[in-house]
Formats: sequence, C-alpha cells, structure tokens
Amino acid sequence: MSNGAGERRDSRALVPELITDPLERAEAEAANGLRQFDAGKAAAQEAIERLAFKPFKLRPSLILGLHREALTGISLFAGNYRPSDVEISKSKHRPPPAYLVPELVEEMCDYVNDNWKETAIHLGAYVMWRLNWIHPFDDGNGRTTRIVSYVVLTIRSGFILPGTPTIPDQIVTDRRGYFNALDQADAACKEGRLDVAVMEELLGGMLAHQLAAFYESAGGKMPNASSPPETRS
Repeated sequence: MSNGAGERRDSRALVPELITDPLERAEAEAANGLRQFDAGKAAAQEAIERLAFKPFKLRPSLILGLHREALTGISLFAGNYRPSDVEISKSKHRPPPAYLVPELVEEMCDYVNDNWKETAIHLGAYVMWRLNWIHPFDDGNGRTTRIVSYVVLTIRSGFILPGTPTIPDQIVTDRRGYFNALDQADAACKEGRLDVAVMEELLGGMLAHQLAAFYESAGGKMPNASSPPETRS
C-alpha cells in the first residue's frame, strides 16, 4: 500500500519546457526550493520586525516573488500568473479561468488582511486551500502555496518557527492528508461555505510535530502519554 509520499497532483499547461532532462530539472527544482524557502523566511522575518509599527499586509507581489524563486530557469512564466487555463491531474477540482486569477488572488489577500485577528493556523489553512483552489500558475502551484501559507502562519505567530521537518516538508513527505483537506474545503466551497477545519487540524498537528522536534533537539523530553505527570512534594 502506498504511503502517499509519491502521490502528486500536477497542473498541465501547453508551455515550452526550458529544461527537458528530468535529472537536470529535478536538480534545478531542488536548488530553487531551497532559495524559495530562504526568501520566504526572510520575508517573514522582515514583516515580524515591523509588526510593532507596521501591520502586515499580504500582497500579490509577495506571492509572485516567491513563485519566481521556485521557477526561475525552469518556466518562462516564473513570477507571473498563468496565461491560460489549467487542469489538475487526479483531482475533481477545475481551477477558474485564467482571466479571473488576478482578482481572485487579490480577494484572497483581502480575506487574510481583513481577518488578521483570526488564529495563525486558520489563516495558514485558508491560504493553503484558497491559493490551491485558484491555482494561479502554470507550474509550481503546490510549492508556492505551501511557502506562502507557511509565511502567513509564521508572521501571524509573531516569530520564526523553529524545528524540522517544517510544515511544508511534512506535506511533501506524505500528501494524503493534504489532498483530503483540500478536497473537503473544495466540497464546502461548492456548497457556498468556507470550511477549512480539516486543513486547520492537519496544519495544527504538523506544527505540533515541528515544535516538538525542536523541543527534543534542545534536550527536552516529551511526556509519556501512558504515564501520569510527576508531582512535586
């Protein structure tokens, strides 16, 4: 039985490939992925340092910039919205037409900015679902969505989140829960509802795992759930 680690949902658009060799492309994606994560972390750090005197606002420019980091040298449309419609393999969802993408991304940003008092996990879950739902790029949607969600969650938390594997890395390792959470939110959307509760639960568990790993790396010992807590006399 597959553990879901190798499952993918890929966009398909008719654009020329800049790298045709699979190994070269994989190497480029890996290098760009590291650069994209560093760019996201730097953006989060800068925003956190400004929170005392400048509220954070999610802008399309940040999303496009992080996409550019992931697709530079790989796609002609790095840092740009898709020029045509796309399909997602192994998914029932059909992304909206290309001409609606800029407006939908702006609306997503407005939701985050207008609801900044919501929890970090809710905002991260909303972005994780909604940006995937819009699917604004011809390639690199998953990578960009995961880092944008993580950046929003980090900034709303107020500090750079320690520990590894990070939430984006955990999703890549096993996509089953991630796809299920997307599907559940998609189904609610078709009914005219916003419901990202399943995604919130998923990200909450992954965040706990990431922070617990940091705690243990610092020498902490996780309590044994089967043993009662010790009391001091």
